[in-house]
This record gives sequence, C-alpha cells and structure tokens, in this order.
Amino acid sequence: MIRRPSTGVTMLAVAGSLVGGGAWALQNAPQQPPTAQTPPTAPAPVVAPQQSRPAPVARPAPSGPGAQPIVPQPAAPTTNTTPTTTAAPAQPQSAAKPADVLPEKPAEPIKRARSSVAIIQALDKVTTETMRFEAPVGQPIRYKTLVFTVRACETTAPDEDAPDSIAYVTVDTQPKALPGRVAPPGRQIYKGWMYASSPGLNPLEHPVYDAWLIACKTSAPAAPAASR
Repeated sequence: MIRRPSTGVTMLAVAGSLVGGGAWALQNAPQQPPTAQTPPTAPAPVVAPQQSRPAPVARPAPSGPGAQPIVPQPAAPTTNTTPTTTAAPAQPQSAAKPADVLPEKPAEPIKRARSSVAIIQALDKVTTETMRFEAPVGQPIRYKTLVFTVRACETTAPDEDAPDSIAYVTVDTQPKALPGRVAPPGRQIYKGWMYASSPGLNPLEHPVYDAWLIACKTSAPAAPAASR
C-alpha cells in the first residue's frame, strides 16, 4: 500500500481556516451606514434675449406691364442699447463767501451860511479918509467915484479849519455927473472874492482908493410902523 503525501490536504485545511477567519472578521467588524448619493444637478438652460423686430413696411404694388410684386424684406434686428449714465464726480464745495460789506457813505459837508449884507471898509489914500458901510447883496453902493456891487456873501461852516467871511464883489469906477450933464459910463476895475481874514489875498488895486471886506451879516427885519 502506497502513502500519498498529505501536502495538498494540509493546504486545503489552511485555506479553509483562512476563509473562515476572514468571514468571521468581516461579520464582527463595525458597519458604517451607507452615505446617500446626491443626484447631479442639471445646468439651467440659457435663454437668449428676444430681440424686437419691427413689422415689415408694406409697399404699394407696382402697376403696369412687366411689373413684379415687391416682397417685403424683414428689417434688420435692432439691439436694445440702453445708454449708461455715468455719475459726475462730486465737486468740492467752495467756502462760503463773506457777505459784501457796503462802503460807508461819506458824510456830506455842511453848507456855508449865506448872508444878505456885506460890511466893507474903504480908504482914500490921498486924504487918508476911511469909511465903513453896508452893501446889501445885489444892490449897488457908491463910495465917491467907486460903485460896489456885492453878488454873494457867506460865512465858513463849523467843520472848516478857520472861520472866515467871504464876499464876491464887483467894483466899477464912474465919476459923478456934473449938474445938467449925463454921467459918463462906468468901467469895471475889480471882480473877485474878498476874504475878511486875508485882505491882501485878492485886494483891490487902485491908485487912489482901497477897499476890503470886514464881515457878512444878515439884515435885521424892518420894525413895524407905530400905530396912532
């Protein structure tokens, strides 16, 4: 009787034990819950914007022999272009200007006081005779062969530096008429302003007579007549 080697049986036994051990390990291993698979999301369909097309313009049909009908042609599609407005950059606010200050109106000068009478003093250089008289404005006054006519007489205002009296005088020379004869025409020998405080500023130049202004005054009102 011939004995076969038991190598094949041994290998089969080992393989069976390994398979049994692997099955037991898989059975006793902790099982994880199956993860739910999310279905793939389908991409949203892209819808092209509809472009408005103008209605075809109907043309009148041609008349006459050999005329062919006109088929309206579709107008070219127009794209709806909306102009985009860009906001203007903000401008920096300018500093507030101060209110315009009006210049102060200069004070009006005080007018000079006008008088109705001028007081004049005359001198005869030959006889050294002097005479002071009053000459009302606009009324001729004779002194020997001279005729004085005062055109204006005024006094300086209080706001002026120096008080003074000023008179505009014209002087004519006219000899007296002889008895039974007409007086010869006069001749003007002086015209200008006389200053009471400065007699030599604009003096009367005459070989025989001299005259200057003393002051200006207002004539006193006439006294009423006494009733009987």
